[in-house]
Amino acid sequence: MRQTYTAELEQLRLQVEVMGVRVDENLERMREVLRTGDERVAAHGVNADDDIDAMNVSLTERCYHVLRREHPVASDLRFVVSVIRILTELERVGDLALRVMKLAPEHARLSAHPAIMDILAVMADQAIEAYRLALRAWATEDLAIATELAAGNTSMGMYRERLTAELLELRGADAVPLALAATAAAQAFDRIADHASIMGARMRYLITGDPDHLAAEVR
Repeated sequence: MRQTYTAELEQLRLQVEVMGVRVDENLERMREVLRTGDERVAAHGVNADDDIDAMNVSLTERCYHVLRREHPVASDLRFVVSVIRILTELERVGDLALRVMKLAPEHARLSAHPAIMDILAVMADQAIEAYRLALRAWATEDLAIATELAAGNTSMGMYRERLTAELLELRGADAVPLALAATAAAQAFDRIADHASIMGARMRYLITGDPDHLAAEVR
């Protein structure tokens, strides 16, 4: 029985990784849509997000089933509860990627302002890098990576300030819709990095069992 239970926990761990990869694929679609405005890629991303949502529901239900059936204690309980938290973060990252992909119709307007597009492209790259670091922390249970992530991405604030400066210089009929689209994309990238940081904080707690680390999950 114990061997079966251990195998089930390992399956949960692996399925979280699978869901993480699915989200990562949509992050790549997000970056492509930002770069090209390809609405077919955006539509593919919408369909993929439905699969991500279904995985979130299925895996969360499995976690609740394990909690009801096994009544895990100590490290096992910490792991199952952490899976539930990580699943939530993955689903939210997927939603944020989708939010950017839905800006595909605004691509022509955004691309007419190279300085703004350059800032958004860098923010997208940094958000994806932070997310992939969070996936690595989950896969390896590396405390150093988790701690780095939990500290947050300080450069995002600098890029938000640069973007704000560019947006304040806008003039003309397109100024407001352009500012709205650019701000929506920038906020999504910023939040993706935040969710990666929360995943790092959760991993630090999972690895060490120190409840003081839970405070770093608050954003």
